[in-house]
Amino acid sequence: MIDPVRKFCNTVEMKKLRKYSLKKSFLTTLAIVGVVIAFGMGMFVQKKIDVQKLISNIPSSHVLTAETGNIDMETFIKTYDILNMKFIPTTASSTIPTNDEKIYGAIEGLTASYGDPYTVFFPPKESAEFAEEVRGDFSGIGLEIAIKDEMLTAVSPLKNSPAEQAGIKPGDVIVKIDNKFTTGISVEEAVSRIRGPKGTTVVLTIRENGSAHEVSIKRDIINIPVLDTKLRDDGVFVISLYNFSANSPEYFRNALREFVLSGSDKLILDLRNNPGGYLESSVDMASWFLPVGKTVVIEDEGINADQKALRSKGYDIFNSNLKMTILINEGSASASEILAGALNEHGIANLVGEKSFGKGSVQELIEITPETSLKVTIARWLTPNGHSISENGLEPDVKVEFTKADIKNKYDRQLETAAKILLAN
Repeated sequence: MIDPVRKFCNTVEMKKLRKYSLKKSFLTTLAIVGVVIAFGMGMFVQKKIDVQKLISNIPSSHVLTAETGNIDMETFIKTYDILNMKFIPTTASSTIPTNDEKIYGAIEGLTASYGDPYTVFFPPKESAEFAEEVRGDFSGIGLEIAIKDEMLTAVSPLKNSPAEQAGIKPGDVIVKIDNKFTTGISVEEAVSRIRGPKGTTVVLTIRENGSAHEVSIKRDIINIPVLDTKLRDDGVFVISLYNFSANSPEYFRNALREFVLSGSDKLILDLRNNPGGYLESSVDMASWFLPVGKTVVIEDEGINADQKALRSKGYDIFNSNLKMTILINEGSASASEILAGALNEHGIANLVGEKSFGKGSVQELIEITPETSLKVTIARWLTPNGHSISENGLEPDVKVEFTKADIKNKYDRQLETAAKILLAN
């Protein structure tokens, strides 16, 4: 089915996996709780940015100043002065915010006025916590979360995590965290509430099918899995990919090598409950199946900028004998949707399972001061055919839902359906 395995190995040598230095694209901001990592739910691009240069490049018509009349600062200044002169704390334990805290609060309000749950200003404490999550130094429950339809929603629990063991499922709405309602909460604030030291407990109130119940989850150190492989007795090879981390391309390359050496021509790529990760990883993985130059994903920065296509690096080691399906569900987000959408629209694989989460926006992290930062949505992702991932998600070619009997008997109907499709061809 493949030209000599030597081609596979040589391709790897010739096409070194390229690593981002300035551009780290986290398809989030989600957060892995506890992880609540900011992975997958949005493309996260971290850059070193000269803020003064950034401001100097803004057209003068866009700069808001009291002098130009483009913004009425008098209202803000008057309110600020009245609060300083008249506000009295209602309790003895209450404190008046510092000047810095007042300004941070004003900036947070400005940011919130844009109505985008992924555009967030980080004061010093929150900025440090976010940097910690990006590094992966955390303990928690291992749950990816996002704001969906204005509600705090579980995207997917990590494999073997406390959240998975507690029965949290994709699509569960988190109504309360430790008895505090989550209405109007940001992902970052939810992360802060859910995460905590190993061995401590967090109580989530979950709404499911119209009723609510409490789930008590003990926090632990979160080890993020990358992938598993399995050659089934029927000859179908399965790669279960759990995230798109910086080192996922190397693991994926090794998994494909294992697939090649197995002699199988039937491949299932399981992206269920995969919340995403690095953009570069998804492009690299798609490149094993697509000729050089084929579009993997389109970056749309709005009406004032041209669309940009991210293209296959052209490893392209498989021929037309490859039979492939991709499993998706509501926990498949961002980078998962980019990879699945690209391979589906280029005719490489069909999609089996349930509709994906629908998250394809790009966030850029900008350092405002050495202690504060702004995460701002700068673009959205489209599939090669122009399909908006954020607006619609991905619809499977073959829709398969689990029944109560499947769950009771631990029968993976989606996986078995995908295998049957491959074996029938």
